[in-house]
Amino acid sequence: MDQGLLRALQLDGRAAFSRIARQLGVSERTVGRRYGRLRTLGLRVVGQPVPARLGMTRWLLRIHCAPDSAGTIAGALARRTDTSWISLASGGTELYCAVTTHSPHERDALLLDKLPRTPRLVGVSAHCLLRLFTEITSTWYATGIPFRQPGAGVGGAPPPRRDVAELAHPLGLDDTDHAIVAVLAKDGRAELPELAAAAGCSPSTIQRRLQRLKSQGALGFSVDFAPRHLGYHLMAHLWIRVAPGELSAIGRALASHPEIAFAAATTGPHNLVASGVFRGDHDLYGYLDRRIGSLPGIQAIETAPILREVKRLTRDQVTGTGRAV
Repeated sequence: MDQGLLRALQLDGRAAFSRIARQLGVSERTVGRRYGRLRTLGLRVVGQPVPARLGMTRWLLRIHCAPDSAGTIAGALARRTDTSWISLASGGTELYCAVTTHSPHERDALLLDKLPRTPRLVGVSAHCLLRLFTEITSTWYATGIPFRQPGAGVGGAPPPRRDVAELAHPLGLDDTDHAIVAVLAKDGRAELPELAAAAGCSPSTIQRRLQRLKSQGALGFSVDFAPRHLGYHLMAHLWIRVAPGELSAIGRALASHPEIAFAAATTGPHNLVASGVFRGDHDLYGYLDRRIGSLPGIQAIETAPILREVKRLTRDQVTGTGRAV
């Protein structure tokens, strides 16, 4: 029941409980009760603007820190509003940080000014995302819930995902749009009256705005739920070097794997990066050996297990002080 509810929210974060109840064959009251219980375990549905559709650029930073300093640097980065996902890996001396920049000035201010002056930071490599292969609405760590079709086993087919092709001219958001997005960033299932009050317009206007933003690919909804509650205890980044002519094919193949929450073409010595969720080391080994290892065109794979998440989506999960970043 819980997994069915989570799957339904993955497909439509604002789906009405009545519609989910019909899909699951239970009462609307049961769905509401289950949703409330999952909320106590940390479930969130959040709405976020899609950076590529709005003319913004997404970066993945690999930051190497001096021993005992990664937590402090991660905490400082987590308090920045332009970061959305931060994790610690490689013995606690390396961290990964997802950043969205609105302009070259913002990019340069962080990469060329702030980070180089950060105490006890040993090195930084910045990788620009060139193409997303997972859903256009995906975040860096959208869910950690491998999708299974009802009745399917471990090899169950995931839902179809769109390959994000070249987008048209970037869209712009007005004040009403920004007010809507600000509320949805806290609660993606906020009711129309709450959104209308925040934006200063009618619920019918809000409904039209939501439909427009979603249909134009400018707004997406993500499910945030700790995968350990579903028996998945290992997360890993996969840095993959692929033959240039096979990049799109491999990217689309990864996006079809239920273990992969995020996959994108990127700059740097590895031209493809992915994030996966696994039950444990045996599950990860099987994936590397039998699933991704059998794909043609893969030249090398670097596996980086995630030791601790510091920030997911827009929620700051750390406390303490940070300097310089």
